[in-house]
Amino acid sequence: MNVLVIGSGGREHAIVHKIKQEGIKGIYCAPGNAGIEELATCVPIKVDDVDALLKFAKEKNISLTIVGPEMPLQAGIVDAFMANHLVIFGPTRQAAMLETSKSFAKKLLKKYKIPTPAFEVFDSSEDAIDYAKVISYPAVIKADGLAAGKGVIIVEDLSMAVNTIKNIMDNRIFGDAGKVILVEQFMKGVESSYFVVLNGETFIKVASARDYKRLKDNDVGPNTGGMGSISPSDKINPELEEKINKKIISPLIEALKAENIVYKGILYVGLMIVDNEPYVLEFNVRFGDPEAQVILPRIQTDLVGIFMDSAKGRLFTDSIKLKKEMSVCVVMASRGYPDKPQTGIPIEGLKDAAGKDTFIFHAGTINDKGIIKTAGGRVLGVTALGEDIKIAREKAYRTVSKIIFEGAQYRRDIGL
Repeated sequence: MNVLVIGSGGREHAIVHKIKQEGIKGIYCAPGNAGIEELATCVPIKVDDVDALLKFAKEKNISLTIVGPEMPLQAGIVDAFMANHLVIFGPTRQAAMLETSKSFAKKLLKKYKIPTPAFEVFDSSEDAIDYAKVISYPAVIKADGLAAGKGVIIVEDLSMAVNTIKNIMDNRIFGDAGKVILVEQFMKGVESSYFVVLNGETFIKVASARDYKRLKDNDVGPNTGGMGSISPSDKINPELEEKINKKIISPLIEALKAENIVYKGILYVGLMIVDNEPYVLEFNVRFGDPEAQVILPRIQTDLVGIFMDSAKGRLFTDSIKLKKEMSVCVVMASRGYPDKPQTGIPIEGLKDAAGKDTFIFHAGTINDKGIIKTAGGRVLGVTALGEDIKIAREKAYRTVSKIIFEGAQYRRDIGL
């Protein structure tokens, strides 16, 4: 069979790596990166060029398309492929609003009494500032639309809140994603992520993970798309997992059905755990990045069959079985990330860096006449499996120490 993976990041490299292990020979990736091209045929099509991707899928008799990033989902790629009777793994444009519009998601949660922090939605900076004058701090301000993982800002006082509201809504630092904002109650707890696959009627659990969003050690510095991750999350125990399924996942499926929304694909639930109770902070309608890089190497089950069942709305023929090992991913980023990442820098040491149960997933890389160079903010995700978190950390950081490019920056506390 022929499979098309859409995307160019570490998440897509991890997906391609996994399905290659499952014996899939005809793998294409649009547009891919320098690491992916060693495993698949990369094609120079942008992720949101739906017409070109549709044409390519028809020409190559693609049996299954797997959507990596959120942009093509927002652009309606699933709707277009389904209208042309092509099998594609991912939610429709309407279902993808769980991620592409935070206000849509939060209103749905509120309507169906699914636990989430209190919030208000604003389409006017003046109204938002008036509200900021009467709330307690800290608080959370979120751009409604897609902002590459950077649209969530914790504000410590009124002055910071006013500046943030003006920057997002008036100065449009996140573009049109900031036309509408949410002002949300700040909850003190521990963040974790929980992943499931839905087929429109039911779900199967994938895994849990914990992400490290801030640029620098000890969770300081600006928000990023993610500087590292571990799986499973050390904060989700069996009792809590049962609560997540009972209070969040199952009610959400019923809520979507009540709203006539059919959700097929992966669902990433961003949680805040407070006193062993889960609250939904956000949804992502695709694998996270770098969460995919720690989850996929742990999966023993063939994913292509699971993805096909989901896309076709069939009963799942198998559950997802995980290795017992823990997984750690350390992201290596360019100098200047997240604001102005430097690109075009040669990367040395890749060939001999990885060892047993250690993987180097490319994100922002390009092959320039045989020389691998940086081509984005987050450059590589170094992932390692280990019997416990300590062993996995040691393997990951040992590999990181062998990879050299000028200005490389990474956190040294992933998994601590």
